[in-house]
Amino acid sequence: MTIYALFANLAYTLKKRIMKKYPQVINEDYKPFVSVLIPAHNEESVISCTVENILCLNYEKFEVIVIDDRSTDNTASVIKDLERKYDKVKALIRQQGAFPGKSAVLNDAFKIARGDAVLIFDADATVEPDFLSKLVPELEPKDVGAVQARKVIRNKNQNFLTRCQNNEYTMDTYFQVSRDSVKGAVELRGNGELIKREAVEDIGGWNNYTIVDDLDMSTRLHIKGWDVRYCLDAVVYEEGIAYLAPLYKQRRRWLEGTIRRYLEYSGAALTSKKMSLRARIDMMAYISEFIMPLWFLLEILIRAFKVLAKDASPHMLYSSIIIGIAIGVGFFMAARYALRRYDYMPRLDAMFEALETSIYLFIVWFPLVLFIGFKILFMKKDMKWGKTAHGLVQEEEASIKAFLKKELEKTKQYTKEYTEKIKQKIAEKGEK
Repeated sequence: MTIYALFANLAYTLKKRIMKKYPQVINEDYKPFVSVLIPAHNEESVISCTVENILCLNYEKFEVIVIDDRSTDNTASVIKDLERKYDKVKALIRQQGAFPGKSAVLNDAFKIARGDAVLIFDADATVEPDFLSKLVPELEPKDVGAVQARKVIRNKNQNFLTRCQNNEYTMDTYFQVSRDSVKGAVELRGNGELIKREAVEDIGGWNNYTIVDDLDMSTRLHIKGWDVRYCLDAVVYEEGIAYLAPLYKQRRRWLEGTIRRYLEYSGAALTSKKMSLRARIDMMAYISEFIMPLWFLLEILIRAFKVLAKDASPHMLYSSIIIGIAIGVGFFMAARYALRRYDYMPRLDAMFEALETSIYLFIVWFPLVLFIGFKILFMKKDMKWGKTAHGLVQEEEASIKAFLKKELEKTKQYTKEYTEKIKQKIAEKGEK
């Protein structure tokens, strides 16, 4: 996969040079009405800030639909207040008996959306005012069904995990740009994805029975012959997960949905008459990242069993170890290159962070692939949304501000009391 991405990235470099020589002509008249959809489940701490940030977009023709999905906190009332306060905002409140899952949420919102295209954000998303102005032109070609923006972790400097998540996203940028350059099977990422109404209707909306709406949508768009693009210049910021347990929970859901998606649609992808050969080859190449850990573990177990049974020499294990090291070096090189190219990181910093990220990927992804493989074979699929807790950064900042305010009040009170004592002593001396 890494070697394939390297060749694809070389194609991107060539494409960039050609575009520099022959700049792409942007159609200034292409300004479709956009419906911004923001699903929210127990997001009272962040949803107001997110909506107000989106309303600052310098793009004229858009509406914002905020969907409360069966929340148990005050999200619904916050959303209703936003609807009363801003003309562009619509509130959609889903009841407790509604079909579960983010896909069902988006299908309900799509029914009332007026846009020629829909833009999907997570409840913790923040963007720059020119976000849509950069993203919309990529959607203009007739064969393009969707465009994905670049994702960046907002709190990347919080700790080791958030830093590695941001580096992981930078690696994803490297792979997505590479895939886009060869018109491969670019994937949507849930947050910051812009989709044509025509394309959504063509594939029958979102699949209510998937746990990864974005990846499922991407695959079905490709099978139907739609192209999915990646926009490097449009950036959406989101909150990284600072603790290992919720991170494992999120990644487990992503991974399970990804593997199930490949199992469900691989036949249709191979036989589709509308899907391009490039996208088909690209998709098959990227399946290897999920097959590789299972294959590697099985190979080691088989060889170890043969060695223990004295049916083979211990030297047999050396080749497996060498392959494992080669895989690790491949990810390290990809991470280092991505950090240098897209985060403009100094050489030494990129080297250390690439090493950190390679270790992180091994700790997080390798055991998860094995677990999910077992789960798919022997356990029932869970349709719960698997919501990630948001607002932790804002809560931390708020608590710090509250602490500082309290300390400042204490200092003021102490200063006041001390000043009164000084005045009293001066008065007493004056009387004497």
